[in-house]
Amino acid sequence: MTGEPPGGRSESAGAGTVGDVIELLEVLWEHGRDAVSSSPVSASQLRVLYCLDRDEGMNLRMLGEMLGSAPSSVSRLCDRLQALGFLERLPSQVSRRELELHLTHQGRKYLSDLRLHREEALTVTLEAMSPKARAVLYEGLRAFREATEGAAPLARLAALREVDDRSA
Repeated sequence: MTGEPPGGRSESAGAGTVGDVIELLEVLWEHGRDAVSSSPVSASQLRVLYCLDRDEGMNLRMLGEMLGSAPSSVSRLCDRLQALGFLERLPSQVSRRELELHLTHQGRKYLSDLRLHREEALTVTLEAMSPKARAVLYEGLRAFREATEGAAPLARLAALREVDDRSA
């Protein structure tokens, strides 16, 4: 035994290498997606739903800026969500030339149910962990969020576009 993790990578200060951490995050992310599917919507469509849930009534241009996507791509995403009955386009109260995007009752119910199922699945896993492990996980995730929020916005945007391109 060499004391190295699988793949021959060495650890520093008790934490895995960046590659090990990325692999673990990918495995956990896929496991979570498999446990509670977001079907019938894609990952990109789900991001649209989350954006509209946070900022009701935005127009396509604003949504495109939030997603870092081209207007034609955003319009197609919204077309699909509208066909599912999750989104509606209403005339703007500010400008007659614009349409506002709103979640329908069905869209809100879908998000609520999805969040509930994901919370239930995650709760089972968290309860299986020791209180110390949960505290360490919390601190690690908090630090990860802070690092993400401090990262250059354009670098994050480029990474999100890559994810969207792969899931579209």
